[in-house]
Order: sequence, then C-alpha cells, then structure tokens
Amino acid sequence: MKIRTAIAATLSVLAITAGLGLNSAAAEELKIWTLSFENESANVAWQKIIKEFEAANPDITISLENRSVDEHKAALRVAAQSSQGPDIFFMWAGLGLGGEFVNAGLSQPLDKYYDQYGWDKRLVGTAGSFSNIYEGGRHGVPYTFHGEGIYYNKGLFEKAGITQPPATYDELKADAAKLKDAGIPAMTFGGTVNWHLMRLMDVILEAKCGAEKHDTLMAMKVDWSTEACATASFQELNEWSQNYILSPFMGIDNSQSFNLFLAGRAAMMLEGDWLVSQLRGENRLADFDLFPFPTGTDRLYGFAEYLYVSSKSSKADAAAKFLDYMLSDTVQQDNLGAFGSISINANVKYEKVDPLDQKWMDIFAKYTKIYMNGDQAFPLDVTTEYFRVINEVASGNIKPDAAGKTLQTFIANR
Repeated sequence: MKIRTAIAATLSVLAITAGLGLNSAAAEELKIWTLSFENESANVAWQKIIKEFEAANPDITISLENRSVDEHKAALRVAAQSSQGPDIFFMWAGLGLGGEFVNAGLSQPLDKYYDQYGWDKRLVGTAGSFSNIYEGGRHGVPYTFHGEGIYYNKGLFEKAGITQPPATYDELKADAAKLKDAGIPAMTFGGTVNWHLMRLMDVILEAKCGAEKHDTLMAMKVDWSTEACATASFQELNEWSQNYILSPFMGIDNSQSFNLFLAGRAAMMLEGDWLVSQLRGENRLADFDLFPFPTGTDRLYGFAEYLYVSSKSSKADAAAKFLDYMLSDTVQQDNLGAFGSISINANVKYEKVDPLDQKWMDIFAKYTKIYMNGDQAFPLDVTTEYFRVINEVASGNIKPDAAGKTLQTFIANR
C-alpha cells in the first residue's frame, strides 16, 4: 500500500513537472534587436519593461540583443537576406534608414494593429506620422521622438562675454567668433562617426536654403551643383571646420566628443534631448543650457526612432502585443525621461521636471514642424556619398564650390 502511494505521489510530481515544462515550451519567445545605448537610463528601462511584460504575459518571453549602431545595421542586412533574425527590430524612421529595411522587405505592415489597438489615439501626432511615408502600408511604431539643438556651457559663454543665446544664424556665427577670440573652440564633433558632423551640415542647409528649398534638395528634385544655397552651405561648413570646431575632430567619435564637452574643451555641442539624461548621470545639469539651432525657419531639427515587426516573424500578434504594452499610458508614464525628454504617448503627464527637460518641453510645444537628419531623408546610397562629401569638405580635400557638383554627379549616376 505504501509502495503504491509513493509511486502515485512520484507520478503526480512528474506529471506536474512535465506540465510545467510543456507550459514553458509553449511560451512564445520574441527576439528584439536594438542598440547598446550610451544613455544608461534607457538600458535600465528596457530591462524593467521586459520583466514587467513577462510577468503580465507568462506565455511570452523576451530575448533582447543589443549592438552598436554599425553592428546593428550589419546584422539587419544579413537578416534581410535570410530566414533568421529578430521579431522586432529598432531602426530610425525615414526613407534613408528605416526605409532601407522596409524596401528590403524586412518589415511587415502594421495597419491592422494600428486599428486593433487604437495607437493613433494615444500617439503624439508628429511621432506617429512617419509610419505613413512608405508604400504598401504603415510600417513600425514610434519608440522615441527627438529634437536636436545646441547645448552650451554657461561658464564658457560668460567668459567670452556672451550674455544670451543667439536668435539668428548670423548671431551664432558672431558668438563663435567671440569664443574663438577668447581661446575657446565653439563646438565639438566626432568625425569618425559620419552622422555626427552631418548634423552641422543639415542645420546650415536649413538656415541658408530655407525650409522649402532644403526639402527639395533632400528629395533630390533640384540640382545640388547649380543651387546657390547648397554651395553657400558647403562654404559655411568649411568655415566652421577651419575656425570653430575643436580640432582635431576627424579622429575621434561622438563619445569622445561628449567627454571633451564635459571637460569644458568646447562651448557648444549639437545634440538631441537625450543628452539631458547623460548630463544628469554626470551630475552636470546645472552647468549647461540649450537653444534650438537658429535657422530662421519655423521648423525643429529632429527625428523619430521606431520599432518594426520583421516580415520573417511568425509571431506578429505577440510582437504587436508587446509594442502596445510599450506604447501604453502606464509604461510611458513610469519610464518618462528614460528615453528622452518627451514621451511619444500624448497622455503622459509631466511633473517635477528638471530645467533642461522643461526647456525641451517648451521647444516641442513651440514647433509643429520638423526637418529630418540627412541620413533619414536620403536613400542609403546617397547618404553614404553625402557623408563622404561632408567629411572631405571638412578635411579640406574637396573645395566647397565643388562639393555640390560631386554630390549631384553621384545622384545622377546612381
């Protein structure tokens, strides 16, 4: 009798264990590929969100893989040509970055999930609008929405006799000259990452060409070689590179540039709202202030980062469920400030924010239009040439008045 009871108990335990194993095996694993973020608060928030999502959805597990920007792009290009890869992947919005992988067939349309979950009702309109720029449906959902502007060292401005932020591009140039006269480099950039110096060219184009002409240049609808404002912009870039950027800059990256900025080696840095979190992490918020780059247009320099569902994934429903969780009021409220100064959820409440975060909120409230980074506006191949031409102008290897022709020749022969 005791033997039979012991056997029955053992079988019961085995059955329970087997059942647990079956439940675990039945759980769907979602693979998410994203970046290794320099902003540690973003890394912490990701782990927190995943842990809480898995607790609320025990039938789904999350596997998060982080890579550097270039490694991430390379891995996605391999995935686009194979049957393996992520279920969800990070990429910037726009035709030049997200568009590469949409055009390569790696992203699947999410129209039915926008309808099912009512995402448009909770998203900040500008952030969600990028999903509509592709043919064949809506691709991706916004993960962050960022503005980019000029951060400046208040002590160095004071040392150079600058009492208030510039309101025009000419005033900015005059302030750069004042800083130079005081022995202070005006700006710092990291030249080894092509996109960092590109930001300066982008904002100069907006200032010199105006919004409409800038857009037509980026859309490749006008000739870069004959457009006077394009030539003037390359001339400005050359002047900044020769006179107002902390040198040598072509041999350092953006992280090194940030460290030099912290050390007071340059007065200004052209960065996004995420820099507030980095400054907070260094306990240096009080030393800096910011202003939008003064272009004279009514547009803010900025971009959106998106999460896309892979066309190779057989778990689109589970992926959409996770994305809905990411976009939810609760999650966005709980992680406010971790990814940027402003949430992509329009229902989030802002209380007790730091002055620099408040400055960004005021900027976002003021601007209703944006112009995108060049590497998100151009197709990939043109972006690569745009990078090259910018770097060559900054290095003095291409004369400014020949730069537009060089870029246009590439565009015409692609």
